[in-house]
Amino acid sequence: MAQAASDLVMNQADDNMLPDVEEDVAAERLKRKQRLAASLRIFGKFGFDEGVAGHITVRDPEHLDHFWVNPMGRSFKQMRVSDLLKVDHEGNVVEGEGLLNGAAFTIHSRIHMHHPEVTAAAHSHSIYGKAWSSLGRKLDPLTQDACAFYGDHAVFEDYTGVVLDLSEGDRIANALGDNKAVILQNHGLLTVGQSVDEACWWFVTMERSCQAQLLAEAAGTPRSIPDEMAEHTAAQVGSTLAGWFSFQPLYDVIVAEQPELLE
Repeated sequence: MAQAASDLVMNQADDNMLPDVEEDVAAERLKRKQRLAASLRIFGKFGFDEGVAGHITVRDPEHLDHFWVNPMGRSFKQMRVSDLLKVDHEGNVVEGEGLLNGAAFTIHSRIHMHHPEVTAAAHSHSIYGKAWSSLGRKLDPLTQDACAFYGDHAVFEDYTGVVLDLSEGDRIANALGDNKAVILQNHGLLTVGQSVDEACWWFVTMERSCQAQLLAEAAGTPRSIPDEMAEHTAAQVGSTLAGWFSFQPLYDVIVAEQPELLE
């Protein structure tokens, strides 16, 4: 009986120590927005911007049919947490001020809608990504880094201009499947992840993998990593944890260099 009474006291103590759910959600929302603003700054720093093209989104932790996105016309290089827009799957801006990029809504709303496992998605018209996309091919496992995408990316071949039709957003989401990335033919790259960190990192390293393959093929006939070893390497460098962890140095540096992004 004494033990039972003790257990009851401990259970009551544990109940009193339970975290505030609203505070937890607010903290997670702020974290996601900070990582989103930082990722946009990283895109700007790496030259992934092209006029008003490009967008990164993250699902809201409370309202799962809402996502946060950069406003159209605001430079990646100047993005702040306070600039971000909260948008629902109907295209309504429910928080924040600024223009919603039509293509951002069309593509990202459908990805978030069709893929509940996806927390964040990233897309831009980066130079090597769009150059590689014109070939309509998947990346080959030429390097250790490229192996992160071995058997884990797709090609969307149906280019019809600026993506403003929701049906095309549906087709892109379908082409993505359960992969971490899809090459949009004649358009650019799109990557996803279970965190903003992961989605951003996959975009950075996929862009560089496109650059590496373009350089290798221009120089000669590159040798691919054998399938068995490419698959083995993919398990090492292509996991969710690997994607998240690889982003952390980029985040630390951009916040140290540009702390105003957190405002």
